[in-house]
Amino acid sequence: MADMNPVDRILLVEDDPRLAEMLTEYLGQSGFRVTHAPTGRAAMDHIAGAGIDAVILDLMLPDMDGLDVCRQLRATSDVPVLMLTARGDAIDRIVGLEIGADDYLPKPFEPRELLARLRAILRRRVDLRHLETPRSGAASEEFLRFGRLEIDPAAHSAKLDNQPCELTAYQFDLLLVLAKHAGRVLSRDALMDLLKGEPLEAFDRSIDVHMSRIRAAVEDDPKKPRRIITVRGAGYLFAKVQD
Repeated sequence: MADMNPVDRILLVEDDPRLAEMLTEYLGQSGFRVTHAPTGRAAMDHIAGAGIDAVILDLMLPDMDGLDVCRQLRATSDVPVLMLTARGDAIDRIVGLEIGADDYLPKPFEPRELLARLRAILRRRVDLRHLETPRSGAASEEFLRFGRLEIDPAAHSAKLDNQPCELTAYQFDLLLVLAKHAGRVLSRDALMDLLKGEPLEAFDRSIDVHMSRIRAAVEDDPKKPRRIITVRGAGYLFAKVQD
């Protein structure tokens, strides 16, 4: 497609050969370069040996659980991950998001929806890279400090008490958007607009899971948050004044 970078490299981790062939052809026609890995171990070999822009990851693999693949991947990379799952239990999707996946899509799915979600996570990565590009005289203005919490967009890092906060790229984006609008309540729709993500209904609730992970990283007590406050029925508020 005209709006996509034709060199976007996608690793498709899927053990169903017919589905893998169909998706490889479909995504190829949409401007992606797709590499297929039928097992978790093959996926890790590809990730270690070549540059990958995003991973489409099936959770049910013949040699290892897709969640384990995601966990191992997150130990060394922040490449966007879109999970595919045929499991009916929502806990698998929640766990996947908590350990670092950026989005999920339940099987069966429409290829167009997979394409839309893939484009959304890639677009967020491009927007993030633009944020990270140093601009003359702007670095000091972009650095944010809220008491013991420091957020550095140029370095794509957040620190609490000078200790790094472990966040995925998407979770950092969410934290940064909230911090830049400190003192204002942001709804899920507003967050999606500010993140330039696709307005996909099924994705809205995953923001709550990501927010839980952010709280685990930046709050002293995630069960009693003082930095990121839930305003029931309205959205989230990032506290201006923090200790």
